[in-house]
Amino acid sequence: MARRQHLTASILLVVVLFFSISYFLSGSSSHDVDRIHEPAGEPKSEFKVDLGGMPASLLDGESIAPKLENATLKAELGRATWKFMHTMVARFPEEPSKEERKTLETFIYLFSRLYPCGDCARHFRGLLSKYPPQTSSRNAAAGWLCFVHNQVNERLKKPIFDCNNIGDFYDCGCGDEDKKKGDKGKEGGKKEEAKTGELIKE
Repeated sequence: MARRQHLTASILLVVVLFFSISYFLSGSSSHDVDRIHEPAGEPKSEFKVDLGGMPASLLDGESIAPKLENATLKAELGRATWKFMHTMVARFPEEPSKEERKTLETFIYLFSRLYPCGDCARHFRGLLSKYPPQTSSRNAAAGWLCFVHNQVNERLKKPIFDCNNIGDFYDCGCGDEDKKKGDKGKEGGKKEEAKTGELIKE
């Protein structure tokens, strides 16, 4: 009989502990949910980047990352990086503003310091000093990046890529408003062609 009382008391204690813990955990999570759904007011961070006031040493310094010893990881990182960079410049505006040009140029220089392979970053900065980024248009940026990529391919004894096909090879498939505008323009061109009987070249 005494044994049964201990068992009953133990079960009762476990049940009480379970419900107590559940109550306390559910109480704190409801406050978290309320906090998540609060509308965002003013940004909490006072951090703002002034590209004009950025010291040159920030853009021209040494690599932050150490040498990456693992050749497999280095190759994987390189492929992913080139895919990202080519896709980024493929989405760059055809006629960028001064601010957009400065943003891309600053990104490229900062990227050359932050790249997680220290040796690769050092080589890339060497290329940047010889061949500064071209940011006057999407085509200029894409052509420049393809040229720099081929400089790396040449150093690594890899095949040289035909830069004339760069737009086809690195299409991100994001949908392009310029293409939509171009399609409307082509329809307008077809109407114009039908009126005059001549083919209008774009």
